[in-house]
Amino acid sequence: METDLKPAFYALEKGGWRDYSTILHPPYTLWHLSYVVMGVALSPSLHLDRLGGTLLAFFLAVGIGAHALDELNGRPLKTHIPTWALSVAAAISISGAVALGVVAAFTISLWLLAFVAFGGFILLAYNLELFGGRFHSNFWFALSWGAFPFLTGYWVSALNINAAAVLVAASCFGLSLVQRVLSTQVRSIRRRAVRVSGVVEFAGGKTMTLDKAVFLSSPERSLKLLSAAVVLLAIGLLAMNDALFSA
Repeated sequence: METDLKPAFYALEKGGWRDYSTILHPPYTLWHLSYVVMGVALSPSLHLDRLGGTLLAFFLAVGIGAHALDELNGRPLKTHIPTWALSVAAAISISGAVALGVVAAFTISLWLLAFVAFGGFILLAYNLELFGGRFHSNFWFALSWGAFPFLTGYWVSALNINAAAVLVAASCFGLSLVQRVLSTQVRSIRRRAVRVSGVVEFAGGKTMTLDKAVFLSSPERSLKLLSAAVVLLAIGLLAMNDALFSA
């Protein structure tokens, strides 16, 4: 009999403050916030105040708001957080992110309202699976949580988007697509698989028993390494920006 697994490799034991930490999806939240840092770091001009505001807006929208909505939709992480608390957290955090965006738009450029509008729409459409789940797909995940944060960070700092920025955004799209593909397999095994069994026979007579741990090992190790690598890359790119030390 296989033992039950936690719903995610980063999930803490259920109860109290640990549930609130778990729904933040720490490695994934840091991963997506890193795209914002990359965008600012690679822009021709560096504005630390805009970087801070954009990071805060995405943390509120994605780190708290999107994940609270996700937990409301079927309790995938099996937390004990009351429904009302998740609803309030989602409403306040998403409203706060939108408010930050609107203030920034009237301070920096009204074109920023287009980013705010898309971000608010895709957050609700993806996490609530609106329009029959049409926006709840690998493509929209990679676009919304990969390319979009990078382009937002770049545009907020540079006030334009060039071909080079689009190419880097495409790489962020690809990285998030890899994340989605790997995490989909992991979630299926951890949250829905009842039993995994089988045997792999190698030349020479060696065998390997298949179980949940075997199927989870490689994709989860890849997710952990990728999340750390993306965060380090973002920090490194920001540190290499000469304007950081003269800002």
